[in-house]
Amino acid sequence: MRLSIPNDFIIPSGFETDKFKIRMLKVTDVVKDYDAVMTSLEHLHGVFGENHKWPYPELTFEQDLIDLGWHQKEFQTRSTFAYTVMNQDESICLGCLYIFEPTKKDYDAEVYMWVRTSAFEDGLDPIFEKAVKEWIKSEWPLKNVAYPGREITWEEWHTLE
Repeated sequence: MRLSIPNDFIIPSGFETDKFKIRMLKVTDVVKDYDAVMTSLEHLHGVFGENHKWPYPELTFEQDLIDLGWHQKEFQTRSTFAYTVMNQDESICLGCLYIFEPTKKDYDAEVYMWVRTSAFEDGLDPIFEKAVKEWIKSEWPLKNVAYPGREITWEEWHTLE
């Protein structure tokens, strides 16, 4: 299924709060992204499902670069949208946000998000989640967005068609 967005809809470039900046994820973010992922391995397991193995300990820098390139291309083709979450001066990647095509009927999109372990421990996750939900509601033409693992349990998610 495709994302339910009009062809003439201008994809938001991101947004900023006093705690973080969100913008399109690019291959040039690989050094900071790789650091965020590899320092948060255990914390990030389950972001995409309770049995999902990403990120795996053997993830190489080159593999992360390929992933980021894939995400950048998907953004350009308007199929899915990956954003990086940076601190104010962009010296540290705090996490990522993904707006994916829906895999379940009755949804316009699926949204997944994560913050690195240190940002989670500093209490950023609920602030980030609230800001993302408000941004999607106000800036995106999506009516029924799924937040698997957040608003709906993985068990419930797997029972949906």
